[in-house]
Amino acid sequence: MSHSAFEPHALGQLTLSNHIVMAPMTRSRAVGNTPTELMTEYYRQRATAGLIITEGTSPSPNGLGYSRIPGLFDKKQVAGWKRVTDAVHEEGGHIFVQLMHTGRVFHPANLPDGAEGVAPSAVAAEAMIWTDEHQMQPQSTPRALLTGELTRVRDEFARSAKLAISAGFDGVELHGANGYLLEQFLHPQSNQRTDDYGGSVTNRARFVLEVTRAVADAIGVDRTGIRLSPWGVNGDMPHYAEIDETYAYLAEELQRIGIAYVHLVNHASMGAPALPARTVEIIREKFTNTLILSGGLHTVEAIDAALTTGHADLVAIGRPFLANPDLVARLKNGTPLATPDTSTFFSPGPNGFAQGYTDYPTAA
Repeated sequence: MSHSAFEPHALGQLTLSNHIVMAPMTRSRAVGNTPTELMTEYYRQRATAGLIITEGTSPSPNGLGYSRIPGLFDKKQVAGWKRVTDAVHEEGGHIFVQLMHTGRVFHPANLPDGAEGVAPSAVAAEAMIWTDEHQMQPQSTPRALLTGELTRVRDEFARSAKLAISAGFDGVELHGANGYLLEQFLHPQSNQRTDDYGGSVTNRARFVLEVTRAVADAIGVDRTGIRLSPWGVNGDMPHYAEIDETYAYLAEELQRIGIAYVHLVNHASMGAPALPARTVEIIREKFTNTLILSGGLHTVEAIDAALTTGHADLVAIGRPFLANPDLVARLKNGTPLATPDTSTFFSPGPNGFAQGYTDYPTAA
């Protein structure tokens, strides 16, 4: 039986070597919010994925809400990311950067000097957040963005996307999922605006679509993707009545823009509410370019099932890639998978940042 998972796939102008995507995963190794040599090695080791999507990377100082996450808005960061993209390309891989503005998910201790937490509305997320300075702290209340500021925030994404291309990335994934800034505009709890960006489904989707258009105009539709998490609850995002209506509208408009892909995440395997099959079908009907599905698809059988039903064109895998840099080969050969050490996901082990990061061996 031939597995479609290991056959090439065309994505925009790229030919991916297989249908397996390394999902974006925050690892908190970017000391000073700048990619390091250790990060270069980490991505190089995993370059046999058909496509790597990087950890969430902020287009703005205001979006650096977590400890030690990278940015992509200054020359030093561009130089750091250029080393990463060169390493991945040398190994024959392809890599998109995920642009993630954390919005209201922040603590001031995590932000650089002069930066501030901003969001659609001044509504704090009910959750704790790690700070290197004070350990766990309640998340802070963001400042509501003024209508006149939204153009600047949109342009930060477009400028960062251009820097991504100059840093050698093959494209950009906008993080419109998991409770961060773009999803904060979509959600009626975090978006209580009364201007053209709040209220109705079309108004709440407006900023996401404006950012997507700006990025696609800056770097090309074929190099632009977006991640969405309908029915997700991460970042204090409870379910609301118009979820399917919201994402059906978004999918239709994203197809109209013509971006390369939509990446849907299902957090059910991590204990969150499942992404209903009907929601995937609605989005698939409206969006006919590449659809990436992620969440719990860790076996060849599960991957093939997702690909052969027509629901997914590519499958993204997260945590198994952490402990298995050679995940594609292991899946292809039926080699057992190693289990990642959860204690080193976001922080150094006793022996430093490399532990649980670049020290997982390959099978062969």
